[in-house]
Amino acid sequence: MSASVVSARRLAAAGLAAAAVVGAVALPASAADHSRDERPKVEISAVQYDAPGGRDDRSNRSLNREWVELTNTTRHGINLDGWRLSNRDGRVYTFDDYRLAPRATVRIHTGEGRDTRSDLFQDRRREVWDNRADTATLRNDRNRFVDAQSWGGRHHGDDRYDRRDRGDDRYDRGDRHHGGDRHDRGDRRDRGDRD
Repeated sequence: MSASVVSARRLAAAGLAAAAVVGAVALPASAADHSRDERPKVEISAVQYDAPGGRDDRSNRSLNREWVELTNTTRHGINLDGWRLSNRDGRVYTFDDYRLAPRATVRIHTGEGRDTRSDLFQDRRREVWDNRADTATLRNDRNRFVDAQSWGGRHHGDDRYDRRDRGDDRYDRGDRHHGGDRHDRGDRRDRGDRD
């Protein structure tokens, strides 16, 4: 074997070894650059803050046409027991023994009704969400901020905030995502705050 062939092999081997060392050192740095998405696991996905179809007359039908939707964006169910949904004025709805299924959405209505997997009711007799400007805030059972949506100053006549901004009429048809376990309407709900 000639000296030039051996030298070429040694140089190639040395180059491969150097590339392996550089690659091993660079691997943790590149892995750190691909951190997980920091969006919330549960998000406020839509808000109907002004009941459509006329004026707010405080009827149960009108109150239940005012709602907030929460969506579980993960592949795992999330226990919302003790979580709180509140407005800017401090009116609070506390979830009691409710589990939101993976990739599911639950609609929280203002008025009275029978809770199901896809619809929960605050059992209030007055509107919660201000039609002009307000903020819906979601906090977990440790009072840590999860998500919030604010409105006000938007185009006149736009009475629904939809995070997905799809432009479809899905909500006006009454279609809903289904999921979650049955909600037990126990005494943990802030009934003293009911109007």
